[in-house]
Amino acid sequence: MAFRALLAPAVLSACVLAAGPAGAHARLVTSDPAAGATVAAPKAIRLTFNEKLAPAFSTFDLAMADGMKAPVKISVSQDRKTMTGVPKGRLMAGIYRVAWRAASADDGHRMDGAFTFTVK
Repeated sequence: MAFRALLAPAVLSACVLAAGPAGAHARLVTSDPAAGATVAAPKAIRLTFNEKLAPAFSTFDLAMADGMKAPVKISVSQDRKTMTGVPKGRLMAGIYRVAWRAASADDGHRMDGAFTFTVK
């Protein structure tokens, strides 16, 4: 019985140490334009994440409120933490929705999110 009492905490400690950090999820830190902002037509849309992205699996779509997509050319920064999308034409006035997908470079875990901004 004493052996079991000593074994249980040792096994629990080993499991906690082996699990390591729960991180490795790319989370959106900032965006330009910011979520909810009203801005002049931006020449670029930048999404910055808390960790490095896997560029092949990280992107975003830009669409107007009616669902019509606005084409953007997307690139990932050299530090692999920022995605930049350059609209292929001038954005018209209205509400835009950015729907992003970001995969962590560490483990490939994918996160999704969305926000809106308004072009005046």
